[in-house]
Amino acid sequence: MTGKSETAPQTFEAWQCIGCGRIEGPQPCIGICQDRKVQFVIAAEHEAALARLADAERANAALGGLVRRLARTRPRDGEWERSYRALQDEARRALAELRAGA
Repeated sequence: MTGKSETAPQTFEAWQCIGCGRIEGPQPCIGICQDRKVQFVIAAEHEAALARLADAERANAALGGLVRRLARTRPRDGEWERSYRALQDEARRALAELRAGA
């Protein structure tokens, strides 16, 4: 999670020209209209980006925990190989879970 509240972005329906791409959204005019340049994102592309972000956050959490343990682990004398193999097993499980979730 990013720590931000997860609210759906405001959406609206509009007309888009299939030739030039101009977007028009009908609104009642109150007589003081001015055109200004804005940027829009196609809703399906936005939703796909959010799904990729969620996948990346899950991967970051899974692999981040492994990296923290690796950085903080100090095996006892003569036990480095057992610790290394345990971390290898944990890494393999984490990678398998990530592949299964993809």
